[in-house]
Amino acid sequence: MATGWGSLLQDEQQLEELARQAVDRALAEGVLLRTSQEPSSSDVVSYAPFTLFPSLVPSALLEQAYAVQMDFNLLVDAVSQNAAFLEQTLSSTIKRDNFTAHLFDIHKQVLKEGIAQTVFLGLNRSDYMFQRNADGSAALKQIEINTISASFGGLASRTPAVHRHVLNVLGKTKEAAKILSNNPSKGLAMGIAKAWELYGSANARVLLIAQEKERNIFDQRAIENELLARNIHVIRRKFEDVSEKGSLDQDRRLFMDDQEVAVVYFRDGYMPSHYSLQNWGARLLLERSCAVKCPDIATQLAGTKKVQQELSRSGMLEVLLPGQPEAVARLRATFAGLYSLDMGEEGDQAITEAIAAPSCFRLKDSEERASYILMEKIEPEPFGNCLLRPGSPARVVQCISELGIFGVYVRQGKTLVMNKHVGHLLRTKAIEHADGGVAAGVAVLDNPYPV
Repeated sequence: MATGWGSLLQDEQQLEELARQAVDRALAEGVLLRTSQEPSSSDVVSYAPFTLFPSLVPSALLEQAYAVQMDFNLLVDAVSQNAAFLEQTLSSTIKRDNFTAHLFDIHKQVLKEGIAQTVFLGLNRSDYMFQRNADGSAALKQIEINTISASFGGLASRTPAVHRHVLNVLGKTKEAAKILSNNPSKGLAMGIAKAWELYGSANARVLLIAQEKERNIFDQRAIENELLARNIHVIRRKFEDVSEKGSLDQDRRLFMDDQEVAVVYFRDGYMPSHYSLQNWGARLLLERSCAVKCPDIATQLAGTKKVQQELSRSGMLEVLLPGQPEAVARLRATFAGLYSLDMGEEGDQAITEAIAAPSCFRLKDSEERASYILMEKIEPEPFGNCLLRPGSPARVVQCISELGIFGVYVRQGKTLVMNKHVGHLLRTKAIEHADGGVAAGVAVLDNPYPV
């Protein structure tokens, strides 16, 4: 990979002036977060952290990530419909992980009663890093797939203009033109709109399940605004509101404050801390309804680390996607080594290999950190960039990036109505941070500069 913006990173005075201009442009474009001091209010906001320059990404890997996204959409959808696969795969996890066990209990209850919804909507994001090969080339390797509350589609739609501005200020108009247009929020809204349309009730609402303290509200508003432009109204409520004012009629149609709900879009409910006993009851009520859930409980389970590990097992993709060898090959090419740590011969073998070469592996925890899988360590090539954060001086550091591709699919009964990739997200962080995203204050927003 080319080394990037080398000489531009040397001039501290120029960097400070560029940083001031970039921050002002980010604020003007709406690259915003609420502050950690006032996460429930938009009275005081700040810019979301971002890189001063776009980061170099090999064009071939960007194209590969886009090309495989529709295969991942199909795979997630196939897993969500395969109750036997989910039960077998998660059998060991639910014994140790209360969060997954709760989700699985709801899944079983809904199956027993009979699934009421007939339209299914997936909004996911598949995340990758660029493995540095021995010959200096780079390979695309999947970190995870997010099947619930895949975020930053809204803010990622607003960052290209910021990086184009920085390059234009420097007189680099050709380079500025190479920054890809990107509008995931429009594509994600398109999926919700299609599901709403297929539900078939013109006055029904989209119910967005939100957290009370939501710093990333502008990311969500971008999707809400796209829907409103299509005359589809969104109501924001918490799980607690669903408990108090949500109800099902005799046909299991969902009502919230006496308004019918066509689509439930979860931007909450993906962590154990998001659930009280009352909130679990609200989640069950939503799942029992015929409203389109994004995601439904089976699709949330399809995104667990344990399922990801099982999918990497030899022959498993062929079972789930029969007669699709090209899709299987594209998917498998992105898999990093994933190994079970369950009790037994397979787990013992993985532990032995990890002890023999600890620098080649890392532990990936489940959603409640009560169970783990072993993952081959991905080692990208670090590069220099300048990270901009509110209240911190602009500083040039060695970084690594993570590329996410947003996918949308809609299924009605057994018929796939939509299957698309709708944009990308690049996040970059200093090499000393192993984990953590933008909302956690570790990674910052970025744009790929194709090379």
